[in-house]
Amino acid sequence: MPHSHDVHIAALRQRVTEALAIIVPDGKPAELYDSARYCLTGGGKRIRPILTLLSAEAFGVDTDNVLPAALAMEIFHTFTLVHDDIMDHADTRRGRPTVHTVWGGDTAVLCGDFLLGLAYGQLSKLRSARIGRMVQTFSDTVSRLCEGQALDKIFEERRDVSVADYMGMVDRKTGALLQVALEIGGLAGSAADEDLLALRRVGRELGRAFQIQDDLLDLVAKDTRWGKRIGGDLVEGKKTLLLLETLRIAEGNEHAWFARIVEGNGLPPEDIPEARERMERLGVLEMARAAIDHHSDAAVQALVALPGTDALEQLIRNMQARAH
Repeated sequence: MPHSHDVHIAALRQRVTEALAIIVPDGKPAELYDSARYCLTGGGKRIRPILTLLSAEAFGVDTDNVLPAALAMEIFHTFTLVHDDIMDHADTRRGRPTVHTVWGGDTAVLCGDFLLGLAYGQLSKLRSARIGRMVQTFSDTVSRLCEGQALDKIFEERRDVSVADYMGMVDRKTGALLQVALEIGGLAGSAADEDLLALRRVGRELGRAFQIQDDLLDLVAKDTRWGKRIGGDLVEGKKTLLLLETLRIAEGNEHAWFARIVEGNGLPPEDIPEARERMERLGVLEMARAAIDHHSDAAVQALVALPGTDALEQLIRNMQARAH
């Protein structure tokens, strides 16, 4: 029998998905509106809007009253994916062709811009005495996330990226949006400043766990729902935690085998299975799972000071389980 929190989380996910399906109006040029609708109806875990809804519920806000803000989180997230896919030369997303593959790069850029505006429009529908603070917090997050994506691309060309550099990038690229999703839910309710600090800690730790898990699944996922090319990060030469830790502990010929990813233009796709086997032998994959557990536990620990967060904890544990 499903846990009651899982049932509630599933109901929230369905509510968000149904709302997203009708949120893009009919309009012309059709390429713009069709591509935006295509993005928002392509599935997904809806983690960010669910975080907003659960956070708001913890601080006394009904789902109906905060749903526009939750939708804004998912729409903004989708905007980042559209642009990320262009920069990463990704052909598929969630098992479907990416926007730039279907409509071309120019339309994909405009689609992302359109979605960002749509996100702000949804956020503005929220009726709250703290709406100004919410909008400012959201705007600051846009800047932080763009910084993170810029660093992610810059790191592809740098040879001296450290684990600390990587974590700083992750806190911007991944953690920032999880933080704002939680914080805006708290701002919509009765969260005090110390509660908001705790929510930001949850988002930071969850972001680290989520990104490391994403890096790991990029290499080891077997479920067809992953929807992306396996090993794509290594092919693109991305400095993931897995690669950085491999370079740190590998020696001799083993180190040289991986160093060519940094020194050249990524790893040939046919070498991905061997890279996975070598990382497994070095213990890097197990290290990544341990890091996911560590940051997931830290996120849950940060919830202790907050009221009514059992469902949030259940969501974090569900996310954590994907790596095992």
